[in-house]
Amino acid sequence: MSLILCIETSTTNCSISIGKEGHLLALKEIDNKNFSHSEQLHTFIKELLHSENISIKELSAVSISKGPGSYTGLRIGVSAAKGLAYALDIPLISVSTLLCLAKQIDVDKAVIIPMIDARRMEVYSEIFNASFESKRGIKAEILEETSFHQELDTNEVHFIGNGVEKFQAICSHPNAIFHKEKLPSAKEQCPIAKRKFDNGDFENVAYFEPYYLKDFVSNS
Repeated sequence: MSLILCIETSTTNCSISIGKEGHLLALKEIDNKNFSHSEQLHTFIKELLHSENISIKELSAVSISKGPGSYTGLRIGVSAAKGLAYALDIPLISVSTLLCLAKQIDVDKAVIIPMIDARRMEVYSEIFNASFESKRGIKAEILEETSFHQELDTNEVHFIGNGVEKFQAICSHPNAIFHKEKLPSAKEQCPIAKRKFDNGDFENVAYFEPYYLKDFVSNS
């Protein structure tokens, strides 16, 4: 039996879950605009394990959302995941943040475009079909009125994530469906992490780095 601790800190949502055999067993998360990850993360882990009466030594692996997203958020989450994996001598699994975000959409036929805010009019995005197969890799791109026009002209397109509102402000295409106020969650990590666990698809704990996509830029 696999018990996988899943950690999501790529945006303002500090999200922790435990997956049992790929199914969500427990979830604890809070969306704090002030990025409280450094204060909340380890507390959430302890509370979640305690609530499910699980010893930390029973964990089979640790899964981390690898980005793209907030530089600081990713760094905090990855540091915690690597520390736990090393201390417990269990595998470290990384999961695409944008794939987990896309998995919040359940449709039979459409295009799904998760987008994470990357300042000003820029977003991190990827294009998936309804089966969650990537049809265009991750990009950091500046949004324009004509963005994603090829997909919109031929398909119903679901946009999801904290970058959606700024695209909705400039996109009036009838095929565009906007899912606002949605953030990546550790909930969707569970089945993906289980699949990687079964396949032995693990990261090197010593050398793994999150997928920042862009260099860190200070707010100062």
